Amino acid sequence: MPAPAAPPSTWKGLHRAAAFQGAATAVLLLVGAYQGVMAIASAPAQQRLRPTLNLSSFLAGRTTAAVNYVMAHQLPADPLLRASGGVFRYALFGSGGPQVRIGCDETMFLTEELRPWPNADVAMAERAEGVRRVQAALAARNIALAVAVVPDKARVAADKLCGVPHSAQAAARYDAFLAALRARGIEPIALLPALSAQQRQPGGAFYRTDTHWNQAGARAAAQAIAQAVQNRDLTRGEEFRTTAAAEETDGPGDLLRITSLDHVPNAVRPDPDRERKETTAAPEGGDSGGGSLLDETPSPEVALIGSSYSVNANFHGALQEALRSTVFNGATAGGGFAGAAATYFSGETYRESPPRLIIWEIPERVVPQPLTEAERAFIARW
Repeated sequence: MPAPAAPPSTWKGLHRAAAFQGAATAVLLLVGAYQGVMAIASAPAQQRLRPTLNLSSFLAGRTTAAVNYVMAHQLPADPLLRASGGVFRYALFGSGGPQVRIGCDETMFLTEELRPWPNADVAMAERAEGVRRVQAALAARNIALAVAVVPDKARVAADKLCGVPHSAQAAARYDAFLAALRARGIEPIALLPALSAQQRQPGGAFYRTDTHWNQAGARAAAQAIAQAVQNRDLTRGEEFRTTAAAEETDGPGDLLRITSLDHVPNAVRPDPDRERKETTAAPEGGDSGGGSLLDETPSPEVALIGSSYSVNANFHGALQEALRSTVFNGATAGGGFAGAAATYFSGETYRESPPRLIIWEIPERVVPQPLTEAERAFIARW
């Protein structure tokens, strides 16, 4: 017996559903095409694509790779999608994703500080040997070297981990690296006591939502360094003055950026740090930018090389005030172990106006990681 025919209303409903699905698909395709066109048309995308717009790059696959990169990183909707993912992870699971762990009091930690690294002892020994070679070469030019090792936030603020895993290797490496330096005749400036003392004060020594020391921590580190090098032959005796902004603003918050929570409401993320931003004035009344070699003032007697710790939280200004001496700041964000050192020692400033003292700031978290080719080349130079 044949099945009864569907009533007309059913057919109309099916047609409407099919039409809706077709329209939705068309809209999605149009939105996707728009996103792709806008991504390709953006200035960063054009800069990346332009060198690959030739036959040899196309045949080698470099053009395709560049397009894939643009589509993965330059879509206009990408910030919204990343923020949505960050909010989802944090709100539902209290997670910061693969690069960030969240302890108590909304304190965020970089996973890089917590994990073990393969052959860490070998990497630390190679870097310690590199420091020894640099020190010996500088001593031959009557230039003193002071090495300041910055302990991890996870070490100084360990009471805020609250169950966040901290590997045994990570827990031991600070003392291990200091021991490796001492075995090579280098007495490092151990900043851990000063930062630990500051951590016990209101506000602590590190930002909650950033991996770096805060302004109070930077001052504590600067004062510890100044005390350690007080017998060096520095003659300036300059006066510096640090002032704080009248209004509070958000702190740097690099860990909020890493978790894609930097542009979402405070209700769905850890509250940003707040601070009155400090600046340190040079004796002439300018800022503490680094001692220009183009004016008529004498060249700085002190040079600072290091990582983003040395360019954050007014550390450079605090160091000048603590030393009472102008400091040339050759540190670079992302400099790691020797990025800034390689640039500084290859530059005109070091060749033409060598200082009496070089302060080399080294973050603990970089010393156990495998050496890069650039680091090996830097060490081999000495």
